[in-house]
Amino acid sequence: MRILVVEDDDGVAAAVVDALVSAGHGAVRARVAAEVAALRQDVDLVLLDLGLPDADGLDVLRELRRASELPVLVMTARSAERDVVRTLRLGADDYLVKPVRLPELLARIEAVARRRPRSRPAPEVVEVGDVRIELAAGRVTAGAAEVALTGKEFDILAVLARAAGTAVSRQALIEQVWGEAPGSRALDAHVVTLRGKLDRPGLLATVRGFGYRLGEASPIRYRSSS
Repeated sequence: MRILVVEDDDGVAAAVVDALVSAGHGAVRARVAAEVAALRQDVDLVLLDLGLPDADGLDVLRELRRASELPVLVMTARSAERDVVRTLRLGADDYLVKPVRLPELLARIEAVARRRPRSRPAPEVVEVGDVRIELAAGRVTAGAAEVALTGKEFDILAVLARAAGTAVSRQALIEQVWGEAPGSRALDAHVVTLRGKLDRPGLLATVRGFGYRLGEASPIRYRSSS
């Protein structure tokens, strides 16, 4: 595999890259969050530190999940249970606390690679009935009409669209859209407005005591640029 190592510490990065290369992998390094978007285009897995100098690694993870389905293994000094749970809810495939033993790191990488396909493209368009959600373009149409959404409304819809037909928890929605929780009432208010703008009863369903679901499984179509 070709692995992107996102790590600002030169010593840690050198040791990890050497271990990856010795195990037969290709490796490329990003020192800062700003380099990730360009470098992720040609890799099979991302090894991500959360303590980056120009951004929080959770924001990098959030952007990775919005743009791709690349496996992401987080390697960080943060050991609090809250950090582990939040990171996994945001879509990380595994979580390792530094200092990391290199044989264990290689085994975790192999396990993540087995669980997730490397070549599966992330959908660019999700269609549920006559509602079309263009994830990359940030555009939504219902029937023949374009639906004008705020940034937060589109972000909520995009999270639900990527998991269309499956319930998404309130906590996962809040963390993926806002990062720090703004409170459940803010999410509920945005969902009410979103339902009104889409004007498709039953399209955005409430899963009592858990969260929300966009559509049912059968009428959903995913499309990519290929």
